[in-house]
Amino acid sequence: MRAPASKRRRLAAPVTIFARLSPHVTLETHADGKIAVCFDGYSVSLGTFGRDLADQARGLRVGLPFAPSASRGRRKIDKDIETLLRRLAVRGLLEYRVGPAREGRDLVVIEPQVADYWPQTPKLGEADILALSRFAYMRRRGSDMVLESPRSGALFKICDPKIATALALFSAPQQIKQLRRHNGFPGIALLALLVDCQILFKPGAAGDAGLRSAGGDDGLVLWDFHDLLFHARSTQGRHANPLGAIYPHANAVDPLPAVRPRWPGKKIDLRKLSAADSESIAPVAKLLRQRHSTRSFDDQRPIMLSELARFLDGTARVLSTSTSRVDLGDSGPLIEYAIRPYPSAGAEYELELYLAVNRCDGLAKGFYHYDAGGHALASIEVKGDEVEALLAGAQFAMGASAPPQILITLAARFGRVSWKYSSIAYALILKDVGVMFQTFYLMATGMGLGGCAIGIANIDLFAKITGIELHVEGPVGQFAIGRGAGADPTAPAARKG
Repeated sequence: MRAPASKRRRLAAPVTIFARLSPHVTLETHADGKIAVCFDGYSVSLGTFGRDLADQARGLRVGLPFAPSASRGRRKIDKDIETLLRRLAVRGLLEYRVGPAREGRDLVVIEPQVADYWPQTPKLGEADILALSRFAYMRRRGSDMVLESPRSGALFKICDPKIATALALFSAPQQIKQLRRHNGFPGIALLALLVDCQILFKPGAAGDAGLRSAGGDDGLVLWDFHDLLFHARSTQGRHANPLGAIYPHANAVDPLPAVRPRWPGKKIDLRKLSAADSESIAPVAKLLRQRHSTRSFDDQRPIMLSELARFLDGTARVLSTSTSRVDLGDSGPLIEYAIRPYPSAGAEYELELYLAVNRCDGLAKGFYHYDAGGHALASIEVKGDEVEALLAGAQFAMGASAPPQILITLAARFGRVSWKYSSIAYALILKDVGVMFQTFYLMATGMGLGGCAIGIANIDLFAKITGIELHVEGPVGQFAIGRGAGADPTAPAARKG
């Protein structure tokens, strides 16, 4: 049914965005103008502002009107409010309410998922056609409905079922002026915010044709929905969910035993068939038994460049290359292959090695790419604090007292695998990472070095350092290497991991 004209005009009016503190955050304002923010038992100073701003800042508990785009000629207090908001936003301590509350209930709430998220409302015209990204999805979270995408810097909590219904219409391209007739039209501002977050996009005049390619660049065309979602949600940098060893189910479910209970049936004892004499054990089996994770390194005797060269030569260097035609008939394209020391799914060898060097005798501190074809290191110019952030993240993940001597980031050229494989591409990449980890462990053990696999990496930080879009080439694992601090490899504590 067509809504009355007056109602259509009211719903189409510009929607105000309100910035407010996240539920777990409080502000401390002092008489001298100092403002601090308190969360999770911490108190962090945000600076000294005028007394008027300190009074106004108390409104952040319920929400202050927020202008995404700065305008000239603003009052000083407006500029100070923006400064305060940005300092809160960069710490992930803000959320944004879209539109006025109805009967005390929010309509839409924006929850940032990356630290640098800042709402933007690009201009939209009545004739613009919009469609949902194929990476966007709506799901239940507790008693809420949330709309999100692994490409988005924020998720949208949809509190009004009418808005959720209206947004579902974008599963097919919709023209804005036609959508205005819908009873739950969500408003231009919300649509603009969703375009900014790449949840909605403009497919152009072609309509349904070519929606997959119109939803992003060639790198995105190669991604399946579930693969990109898993990549973004199982690493740091693209979500605000709890991450890591936090034992989320410790109070609900008993831990599983380390060794699975034995199946019933006749038992065939293999111990008497195995080599009892340690001299008869194969060299690779000895390395497997000696392998352990090393989290502490001897910075008085750092790894040497010559050792690093041997390590990379034995684990990742390109040994040979070849070209063959894909079996798709006479017109099948040619594809290049490279052989390396470790096995890889389909011989695709999509993994690239990037080295954040902290301490290495003969190699300057910095960030490097390993050219596996030329067996060389290429220096990449980055900011010093970005290298420190990589090393600090690895130190925290390992629970170590100091950063590693060298941190190797395993980055995947995703299209190398997804060009060939459907539905299983990302799973194959993670299997290759596991193979690479074991190869690193065996080589490090054989050389008398220490190493430790790290299961997470910050995909946003890597993208900023390299300038490569996170869906084109991104981290899928990390490995710390250096000269171990001398722990006894036979000790139980040293053999954990």
